Amino acid sequence: MSKKSFSVEQQELAKFAKAISHPARLAILEYLAKTKTCISGDISDNIPLSRTTVYQHLKELKKLGLIHGEIDGLKVNYCLCCASIGKYLKMFENYFEPIRSVDIQCESNHSNSSNKK
Repeated sequence: MSKKSFSVEQQELAKFAKAISHPARLAILEYLAKTKTCISGDISDNIPLSRTTVYQHLKELKKLGLIHGEIDGLKVNYCLCCASIGKYLKMFENYFEPIRSVDIQCESNHSNSSNKK
């Protein structure tokens, strides 16, 4: 099945979900949000991963536009891109609204199966 089978919104949401699917990327976004400013220097001092690994995750976040990285001499200033993050959050909200409003009681055949005697 090709990507053409899916809407542009579905494809965009999938890209966003993939970008935030790694705990390290979530930790980076949380760290940048907590600092409430652009970070100059080495983010790996605050994330329990090697510089190379942190750099790879920053690259993925930047590729989707969730963060900005501006070169300042020998350092890079990393900032959250609030407009881009807001766009994706709104898309997710709109996507899940019809799903959230469904009122179906689902029963799992797998639940309590170990409790049956």
